Amino acid sequence: MRKHHKIILGGFSTIVLIFMIVAAILLNGLIVKQQINHNQVLEKIDQVDSETQEKINELAISIIGTDQDIEDLQTGFSSVNDEITYLKAETKNDFSDLIENSIKSVMTIRTLSSQGTGFVITKDGYVVTNHHVLQNEQGELSKIIQAITEDQQILPAKHIASLIDLDLALLKLPGEHLPLTLADSDEVIIGERVIAIGNPQGFQFSATDGIVSALHRSNANGLEAYIQTNAQLNPGNSGGPLINSNGKVIGMNNFKIIESEGLGFALESNYLKEGINYISQELYNQTLI
Repeated sequence: MRKHHKIILGGFSTIVLIFMIVAAILLNGLIVKQQINHNQVLEKIDQVDSETQEKINELAISIIGTDQDIEDLQTGFSSVNDEITYLKAETKNDFSDLIENSIKSVMTIRTLSSQGTGFVITKDGYVVTNHHVLQNEQGELSKIIQAITEDQQILPAKHIASLIDLDLALLKLPGEHLPLTLADSDEVIIGERVIAIGNPQGFQFSATDGIVSALHRSNANGLEAYIQTNAQLNPGNSGGPLINSNGKVIGMNNFKIIESEGLGFALESNYLKEGINYISQELYNQTLI
């Protein structure tokens, strides 16, 4: 009886052992499966992280590109007004608006013996003209100088200083005025359209148009600082502005060849600016423009 009991127990032990082995195998398989699933999840997370980082990089590049586009647009907008003025002049062949605006800054310069033109260069009333406009028949500087505005106000003009070699005189008016802007005469090209504003033969605030015929022409002293133009210049135009199609001053009208028509000359704006600032540095220890 005991021996049979032992056999039964031995068989039962074998069954239990087999069950434990199978359970261990199943449990191990489950653990391996869970490990595989865990690894797959980690791979998915890594993939998502990688894709997310790529999207972030693409978005950053897009934002940088957008900022650059905005900067480019802002740079382009800075010259819109000049371009509009230029296109209006080129397409409509009409300088009426430009002349109307520019004349507000142009003055008739009158002395006891002569009359010419000048124009405002600063808001606080500094005006430039030719020195010879201020001289009497004896070559002396006139003691009385007046500036007449477009709306016929007569203002006293104080002579500040002159540079004889440039035939340049600097005047000062009381009050505030609308100035003209000087262009860079190094950028002037032959053939571009120009307007001369002045008071030829006493006809106040007259405008004539033409083109730039040549650059760096010389005066009687050999100074190669003059723009040649076929815009009509006559006595009374001296000291007036020569304006480009953007409404900026490229030169100050100075002289013409009397025996010929269409041979006028204007002091280049860079020489004009240099002369003005030379005077102001000497007198005020600062530049005006």
